[in-house]
Amino acid sequence: MTSLKNCKIITTLKPNIEEEYWLALTHAPGVGPVKFVRLLKHFGHPRGVFEADHDEWRAFKMNEVLINYLQNPNWQIVEKDMQWLTQSGSHLLTLEHPDYPPLLREIASAPPMLFIRGDCALLSSKQLAIVGTRHPSHEGEQTAREFAEYLSHQGLTITSGMALGIDGISHWGALRGTGKTIAVAGTGLDRVYPGSHRTLANKIAETGALISEFPPGTAVRRENFPQRSRIVSGLSLGTLVIEAPERSGALYAAAHATKQKRKVFVIPGSIYNPLVKGNHKLLKEGATLIETAADILKDLRIYRPAPENPNTIKTLPTPTKNSNIQKSKVLPLSQEVLGIETDEDARLLGYLKAGPLSIDNLVEQSGLTAGEISSKLLMLELRGLVAVQTGGLYAHTNY
Repeated sequence: MTSLKNCKIITTLKPNIEEEYWLALTHAPGVGPVKFVRLLKHFGHPRGVFEADHDEWRAFKMNEVLINYLQNPNWQIVEKDMQWLTQSGSHLLTLEHPDYPPLLREIASAPPMLFIRGDCALLSSKQLAIVGTRHPSHEGEQTAREFAEYLSHQGLTITSGMALGIDGISHWGALRGTGKTIAVAGTGLDRVYPGSHRTLANKIAETGALISEFPPGTAVRRENFPQRSRIVSGLSLGTLVIEAPERSGALYAAAHATKQKRKVFVIPGSIYNPLVKGNHKLLKEGATLIETAADILKDLRIYRPAPENPNTIKTLPTPTKNSNIQKSKVLPLSQEVLGIETDEDARLLGYLKAGPLSIDNLVEQSGLTAGEISSKLLMLELRGLVAVQTGGLYAHTNY
């Protein structure tokens, strides 16, 4: 056994017998996460389950199918798992490993093992789950992308399920930011589902992590996707729902978050929009209404730390649509504290201090194009520094 980035790697060159028993038990028929943990508590460790005698198995009320498996474990499939784990960037974390993510360990049905591809140390970072419909509106896509990018720059790892729609877009948004994003798969990590997200999966593995409780070889099964939602929410401080119809799969993650006593954040929409029926249902049930990304940071009490010397100038990364991080710029403290990243942002806010203005007014005063101003206003709105008023006017919020 060797280690990398504080994660456990199993190799065929130096096998760890204990891990082999963990893998063998995860393939046992009828042994899900809850029963796996019960077996651990009763027998001490996975090897103890296999080495118990028939009377002990009977006393635990095991059925004959499971007893037959324990007498004749499928070591061939375990060897295939071991071979997958020899690949570069492939890791395994067991529930008893010290680097197992602490928030996930708290949930009622914590997965006994996590197969990981990428940076497994990221699993213990501060995370926000972003979920939503597989068929979002243009506005929903833009919101997911911008929220994910901005919040990643505020120190949050963006976690989702890599599904089509809001999930995938949120991962791409985080990749445009710091690159820290975690995708929870509903299959084994030897395959990518949906297949159209193969490029996305490879990008995530480079700077983030792909994880699954299912061993390599696990095919697409419909029942696995609601199950993996508990991991998406269980890893995270909170779950943000952007667009969710009344019967959206995204509501599974929100329901799990509620059971896990984690925050559920919801972006509202028009009462006539069927894409947000699920959002409004969650709000009625007590979820937290979110209008800006700053609302989430404030609720989670995540603030950009102030420098020790208030007169110092600090270098901050600037997010951009065309690259992960633009060349850093030196900003005065007053801009840094407000989250303003360019002098142009500061100028736009200066114009708005005099009163609400339209984009045309700002084009006239700033010399920027309407497209440039729209993009900057959106980012300032996400930071809670600008609000849209009736008639499409933009106003400074005196944040």
